[in-house]
Amino acid sequence: MKTAISIPNNLFEAAEHFAKRMGLSRSELYAVALREYLQAHRSDRITQLDAVYTDMAADGEDERLDPFFVQLQAHTLPKETW
Repeated sequence: MKTAISIPNNLFEAAEHFAKRMGLSRSELYAVALREYLQAHRSDRITQLDAVYTDMAADGEDERLDPFFVQLQAHTLPKETW
């Protein structure tokens, strides 16, 4: 997929230099960088859910999820090996 983005000139120049040094095309570099960024921040979603459940417990709310939502979460989260 083609896309257009705007980034600061100095970041673009640094990326161009790095891609050339590594033997990567610009597209390859940006795809790898975005993939790694998304992977690194995947756990942020879990951390946010933990905060919600902690707040619920502090407020005395029932921490149990509706079984329907438990099943829905299991199907939407990617399978990961631990």
